[in-house]
Amino acid sequence: MNPVTGLSLGRIGLGIAALAKPDLVARQITGGTPASTSLLTQWFGTREVALGAATLLTSGSARRTLVLIGMAVDAADATTGYQAVQRKEVPQAAGLPAVAVAGGAVIAGLLGLRTAKKVVKVSRKVARQQAKAAA
Repeated sequence: MNPVTGLSLGRIGLGIAALAKPDLVARQITGGTPASTSLLTQWFGTREVALGAATLLTSGSARRTLVLIGMAVDAADATTGYQAVQRKEVPQAAGLPAVAVAGGAVIAGLLGLRTAKKVVKVSRKVARQQAKAAA
């Protein structure tokens, strides 16, 4: 599976889980802080579903742009998550895995873009060969 497709499906799954069970997802993200985090978790879920679905429904430069946006969001999540752990606002046991997931999403995006770039190069090469053979 292409890493971008996997990442997009993961976003949608996480987003749906956050929307359906915000308290459960909030406990996983925050280590069990008050249930008032449910609203924020639902917002997070909406973002994940939207970004994942939009990435799946596009192609070409639009898809690349959405992957880059997702990578920026995930990098920000990793950064703010790590900062929250450092400030002891989130327990390490909950915060560090969340930081790792966000960092992993950035890496998946990079791998997906790299894979897509190789596919474009191969496609161009094949098109040139076919044009040359037809001439």
